[in-house]
Amino acid sequence: MVGAGLRAAARRWLLCGGHGGPRAASSSPSCPGCGPQGPGAHCPGAPRSAPAQAPAGGADLSAHLWARYQDMRRLVHDLLPPEVCSLLNPAAIYANNEISLRDVEVYGFDYDYTLAQYADALHPEIFSAARDILIEHYKSLLMKIDAFHYVQLGTAYRGLQPVPDEEVIELYGGTQHIPLYQMSGFYGKGPSIKQFMDIFSLPEMALLSCVVDYFLGHSLEFDQAHLYKDVTDAIRDVHVKGLMYQWIEQNMEKYILRGDETFAVLSRLVAHGKQLFLITNSPFSFVDKGMRHMVGPDWRQLFDVVIVQADKPSFFTDRRKPFRKLDEKGSLQWDRITRLEKGKIYRQGNLFDFLRLTEWRGPRVLYFGDHLYSDLADLMLRHGWRTGAIIPELEREIRIINTEQYMHSLTWQQALTGLLERMQTYQDAESRQVLAAWMKERQELRCITKALFNAQFGSIFRTFHNPTYFSRRLVRFSDLYMASLSCLLNYRVDFTFYPRRTPLQHEAPLWMDQLCTGCMKTPFLGDMAHIR
Repeated sequence: MVGAGLRAAARRWLLCGGHGGPRAASSSPSCPGCGPQGPGAHCPGAPRSAPAQAPAGGADLSAHLWARYQDMRRLVHDLLPPEVCSLLNPAAIYANNEISLRDVEVYGFDYDYTLAQYADALHPEIFSAARDILIEHYKSLLMKIDAFHYVQLGTAYRGLQPVPDEEVIELYGGTQHIPLYQMSGFYGKGPSIKQFMDIFSLPEMALLSCVVDYFLGHSLEFDQAHLYKDVTDAIRDVHVKGLMYQWIEQNMEKYILRGDETFAVLSRLVAHGKQLFLITNSPFSFVDKGMRHMVGPDWRQLFDVVIVQADKPSFFTDRRKPFRKLDEKGSLQWDRITRLEKGKIYRQGNLFDFLRLTEWRGPRVLYFGDHLYSDLADLMLRHGWRTGAIIPELEREIRIINTEQYMHSLTWQQALTGLLERMQTYQDAESRQVLAAWMKERQELRCITKALFNAQFGSIFRTFHNPTYFSRRLVRFSDLYMASLSCLLNYRVDFTFYPRRTPLQHEAPLWMDQLCTGCMKTPFLGDMAHIR
């Protein structure tokens, strides 16, 4: 029924000379730093070598393939010196699009999981409360989908039990592909699939899995549509009834993280003459208490406009709802709103009136939120604002990417895939056995790499190699993404973010093992010449 780990974008990296960074070009035979060479290409600083000659067949061919395998093992080892790990900074900001903060005059923010980051301890509270609501009153699958609408096999679950790959394929008519008409619409909801998009989805996914598992374990008949609606309603009631707000208000030290860093970000922006606004779906009393905890009693003086209970995402598309002013006690006033005043609190409204009253338009506005659809999609696609996505899981994923185990596993997996692509031209019986052994090892490596992030679903940014469904939308709907708002403190307010140029497939015909690295000669070019 859903795509669970549907969050994504990936950073490619390249090591030249085995030293974690590019070297200056050289005319020496070792050819350090000259970069990838195409099939038949020749570096002017290195002598041409004769193409490697493969033996005629049988056991000799098998030995030839395993020799290539060992050569690749040695090359990968040399590519990854000890200092290669910890290349990525979990506190960095990553750019999907070029953006200069010098051009940004107005900063906007969501509240929950943007200005206020919550501890993981909140999730069990939501789960337990929703479970209790649900008890007073279903062959759904929880699965991970890539950017091309394919289910990542090994990530489909019915309740708490994994679903065999064969059953998943049979369920979708003999394929892993989910048709477009079943996929999520613009706001992450489709006729038969719901995309879980943010941190608040974790308790809902857990509750769905547990209830389905209970029904199946006790042979109880259920309708999956009814189950989904009941679980969704139970989670919604936790918010509507204010239970989550009560828990956080009663113990802000436990649930609110990085409050001092939020204060530092806001104060710094104001000190540099930036205008700030807040648009949140949360009620004023809750926001007020949280902001007082993080910023202090005068927090409203930092913001030029504050809008609560905005009802996003319809706030961005529905022109009919007017702004209402709240008094100091949070009671609604009857005034007609002709301007949005600093220090005042407004409820609901719509973006079109907001734009008319503030004249904050286009790329001079940068808005931060944690939900790609509810916070960012409309603003980027319909109104041309710049957008920043807050992805708390990013910090943990980068720490995993920086581990030696991940680096070695992924690099060898890529190298082995390159071997398989080129050596598949050998189709005698002995060679096919070697290739089958490599395919098995590659699959084991993929499973190991996946489990480093999450045993059930892997990374939120990738399936085995493709971006996830979430990743594709992260790139589409956000100019920047980061683990928390505090990452802004690591950059000047006039900093320009440049996205890395990641090669398209036709721009990167060679695998990393064919790069001219250090004094290591580029292997296998002779083998490739007749198939490229």
